[in-house]
Amino acid sequence: MPHAPPLGALLRQYAAGSALACDPVDQGLLNRGYRLRTTRGRYFLKHHFDLETAAPEAIARQHGATQRLAALGVPVAPPLPAHDGRTVAVVGGHAYALHPWIEGRHRHGAQLNAEQCGRLGALLGVVHASLERVMPVEGCEQGEKSASADEGARTEEGAPDSEPRSPSGAGTPDGRRLAPPGEGVPDDRHRARAGRSAPGAERAASTRHATAPANGARAGKPHSGHPHVQKAGTTTPVDVGADPAATFALIDDLLARVRGHRPADSFDELARHRLLERRSLLEQHVGRRPPHSGPVGWVHGDFHPFNLLYRGDAPAAIVDWDRLGVKPRAEEAVRAAAIFFVRPAGTLDLPKVRAYARAYRRTAGATPSELAAAVHRVWWERLNDFWMLRWHYERGDTRADSQFPAASALVVWWTREYEAVCDAFVG
Repeated sequence: MPHAPPLGALLRQYAAGSALACDPVDQGLLNRGYRLRTTRGRYFLKHHFDLETAAPEAIARQHGATQRLAALGVPVAPPLPAHDGRTVAVVGGHAYALHPWIEGRHRHGAQLNAEQCGRLGALLGVVHASLERVMPVEGCEQGEKSASADEGARTEEGAPDSEPRSPSGAGTPDGRRLAPPGEGVPDDRHRARAGRSAPGAERAASTRHATAPANGARAGKPHSGHPHVQKAGTTTPVDVGADPAATFALIDDLLARVRGHRPADSFDELARHRLLERRSLLEQHVGRRPPHSGPVGWVHGDFHPFNLLYRGDAPAAIVDWDRLGVKPRAEEAVRAAAIFFVRPAGTLDLPKVRAYARAYRRTAGATPSELAAAVHRVWWERLNDFWMLRWHYERGDTRADSQFPAASALVVWWTREYEAVCDAFVG
């Protein structure tokens, strides 16, 4: 098996018996996972190897958070302790963690009724409220400076917060590759990841620029004022939304790559159409760049269908906490909805979004104005986001290609139906 874990050395550190079978689950972006069966039961073995998320302090933070959340009754799957009490086993310089195997299946929003959509929103609200209880306040204060629009659009399928390493379907980029919206998703515990949010373009050669939006929180006009976020009575400057000048430059670069691709195919044709369309949209809305993010707090960071397991109609476990961090909370709620409730044609199921958002606001204590501002910021990042095309043309990685039609259509539809989308989140 590729990258076979050292089972003998690992299991000697746990009271988990001897290995009977070990099968890799579909490989993710950040880490590798294995379905492990031993003489004492079934487990999920996680190999932490991503440089960003496999740092000892990052793993310890993830594990501590899930342990404390479990004590509050949040459905998670905390790691099992080894003989020495630690939750991370290091063998050959590699870090591993053993988790209980959680039986369940993933469910897209198309498979949820209105009541279940409300339960989903309430669950995310409980996660945010519970993290606020169990995570250190100083983490939020230190994290405010980095809580900005460059967080992954957890686009349609979750995309990365930084330069893409390799893809998800995220979810989201920050995230595993999701099945096409509306399709049933299998019972496998994990799927290949496809990303979290596209990085900003490296070049900013365009002479176009954005103007500050007007006051207000609706119709593309988020709260006025300086770019600050607020937490525990403090304000810290943060970056504003994606720079449209950099986006125009990226569009030009991608169009050149499309023209140079031989032999040209149907994907190239759609990519060219969407790039030209997006450039036109951005020119029309260049003055709507959001000035700041909303209140920050600890968030899961990658909340999408392939990181939530259902047993029957009830959520059984929220998994994959690699992106745990301090980010704008309401924006995670909006991104998650845009992943769960996107339809194959690139529209959102707004009645389900409304049920989800009402329950989220209630359990998270979020205000309608926070959600309205978050809708605007996530819309703006989607308008400036091209992670799927960057993977295709810059990396030659086509794993997210099947998601591009719906994802690119969603941006256009969202722009046209901006008010209706905002009403669904705040009504």
